[in-house]
Amino acid sequence: MATFLYQLGRFAFRRRRFVALIWIALLAVAGVGAATAAAPAADSLAIPGTEAQRAFDLLDQRFPGTNADGATARVVFKAPAGETMKDPANKAAVERTVHALRSGSPQVDRVADPYTARALSKDGRTAYAQVSYKVTGFELTDASKDALEDAAKDGRDAGLTVETGGNALQAIPETGATEVIGIAISAVVLVITFGALIAAGLPLVTALIGVGIGVSTITALSSTLDLSTTTSTLATMIGLAVGIDYALFIVSRYRAEITEGSEREEAAGRAVGTAGSAVVFAGLTVVIALVGLAVVNIPMLTKMGLAAAGTVVIAVLIALTLIPALLGFAGKRVLPRKARKDRESAAAGEPQGRPATAAERPNMGTRWARFVLRRPVTVLLAAVVALGAVAVPAASLELGLPDDGSQPTDTTQRKAYDLLTDGFGAGFNGPLMLVVDGRDVHAGQSTKTAAARVAKEVGALDDVAVLTPPTFNKAGDTAMLTVVPKSKPSSAATEDLVHDIRSRSTGIAHDTGAKTLVTGTTAMNVDVSQKLDDALLPYLALVVGLAFLLLMVVFRSVLVPLKAALGFLLSVVAALGAVVAVFQWGWLGDLFGVEQTGPIMSMMPIFLVGVVFGLAMDYEVFLVTRMREAFVHGERPGEAVVTGFRHGARVVTAAAVIMISVFAGFIGSTDAMIKMIGFGLAVAVLFDAFLVRMAVVPAVLALLGRSAWWLPGWLQKILPNVDVEGEGLRERLAADADAGGPDARAARAPERV
Repeated sequence: MATFLYQLGRFAFRRRRFVALIWIALLAVAGVGAATAAAPAADSLAIPGTEAQRAFDLLDQRFPGTNADGATARVVFKAPAGETMKDPANKAAVERTVHALRSGSPQVDRVADPYTARALSKDGRTAYAQVSYKVTGFELTDASKDALEDAAKDGRDAGLTVETGGNALQAIPETGATEVIGIAISAVVLVITFGALIAAGLPLVTALIGVGIGVSTITALSSTLDLSTTTSTLATMIGLAVGIDYALFIVSRYRAEITEGSEREEAAGRAVGTAGSAVVFAGLTVVIALVGLAVVNIPMLTKMGLAAAGTVVIAVLIALTLIPALLGFAGKRVLPRKARKDRESAAAGEPQGRPATAAERPNMGTRWARFVLRRPVTVLLAAVVALGAVAVPAASLELGLPDDGSQPTDTTQRKAYDLLTDGFGAGFNGPLMLVVDGRDVHAGQSTKTAAARVAKEVGALDDVAVLTPPTFNKAGDTAMLTVVPKSKPSSAATEDLVHDIRSRSTGIAHDTGAKTLVTGTTAMNVDVSQKLDDALLPYLALVVGLAFLLLMVVFRSVLVPLKAALGFLLSVVAALGAVVAVFQWGWLGDLFGVEQTGPIMSMMPIFLVGVVFGLAMDYEVFLVTRMREAFVHGERPGEAVVTGFRHGARVVTAAAVIMISVFAGFIGSTDAMIKMIGFGLAVAVLFDAFLVRMAVVPAVLALLGRSAWWLPGWLQKILPNVDVEGEGLRERLAADADAGGPDARAARAPERV
């Protein structure tokens, strides 16, 4: 592989105009596709195989035209102090609003008048109008959303408080200025790392090009493939992080080759052949982790993983081709000014002011590695104890899905949620829907008797606030009931109520033959959480198992991949602990803009496992590959660790800071899910890069010694030798140089700048 990538790097360097034009053309095509595509859709809750989804499907069959999974909205009214919603002026304002809602959009199916639907609070000050649409949130037009928002004006003009909630108002999340700040921090880190603006700009430019192509492609396909707004946000987040990092590693290796005396084209080839090999395998681990999300069988999560994986593939291809091409355009300006002057002086034969050994002066990475080698047990225990302490809150992890109660307090959705809670109780924000299927009732039974029994048993449950009478379809074989819990939708009590109803439905089905299904957004959230819980261990086994095999091929070792996997688990559990402390317990909530604590998003554990594993292996590959390279070249195990840190610690540190800043930039998002993902990924990378890879890894390697690189003989014969450290490439180049072959002649040929 190293030889192929070496040739690819030299080709891209020589044909830099051609390569650059290809990528610019791809960006233009993707941009045009995005500009002409339909608006991205809202997130879908369709979850195959769950009871809630089966109930939605049954309602569509038995109650045609009801659009059970259609978009919904609630327009909530509250009268001023001293007035009620029954006052003539207030009632007239509500009726004008209801009329505006019915006539505002052809996508509206029905609007329930608060006065005929008895949707008035006990004190008479709060009322709500339920709006149901003919289409799902995916298909709701901007005109329909605007009409929903405009309809509230009559009520507000009359002095009422009017707010709107529901999934009909789902909007593209905004990240604010913090995302830009994250990119700005990345730029500063790159300038400090490279000491040259050109070198610092290359990773940023190429990462933005890669993200532009990836996200534009996602946007262009969003309507066709039902891709959600969260999909493009995740692709942006991961694409920026890995795009900058991968380019950073190749540019760093190129500069190192230049410093060692290679000509520019040769340096580009060697950089892509060595660091590029690590980029390929690091990218593969990320892709495996993201594509593996498909095993959960949640369409939204699968699409998010595939889209983000595609962006990572683009980042890898750009690092291997566009980076060497741009290095060709950059010329010697990729080096700091002092380094350029030294090279010019050396080329002119002028005496150098400092001996060459000055370059070998121990840097921070070297000093840290030597410290760890002297005290491996102390460093290992300190890192593990620190991660364990941060992981403690993870034991209290509660899972759920965000609702309007997790929205920022200044949004109309959150205000509507709070108005309903104050006027009717928290459960009105997440009613449950019961579907009684009486098509196969026993002899002597009927759908009506079965529905009556369901109503009696469910109505007697402690957490039920309101139970509506059954509504039957035309055929009379299916009934629909609405249950309003006393507790809020995301609470454990509501989840327990869903399970209680389902457990009682088993007995009812046994006695009557009628099946009772629980659905609604709240029940769907419960089913999603359960599905994710069930899939976590199989997913973890699949992803870690495949990545373990991949790393075994890369490092030709059994213990190094095992150590990498165990270290990753430490990082993930610690990151989950931090997420629980901030978003569930509220610690430092004000600092991170957490306005409402509650259950952690159900997909967070499996998402952290997938994404963080892939990203964590980046640093493992880049750092340990240099150690493996030094060991293969004859250095003792301890010396190899020091060599790996001397060459890789500075770059890995810079890459980690960049990735952390990019992820942290999304903490400012108005979307609770994006905020939580940004925070979780940022702290996970922080823990993994600086505690696991910089402390646990060298400490364990120091304790293992030569056995770290042990591989059974039979495995050596089976595993392919992919030559990540470039040993085969060096042998070929040395042979070509001795024989005066084409590579040697090309390396000695004068450069065309």
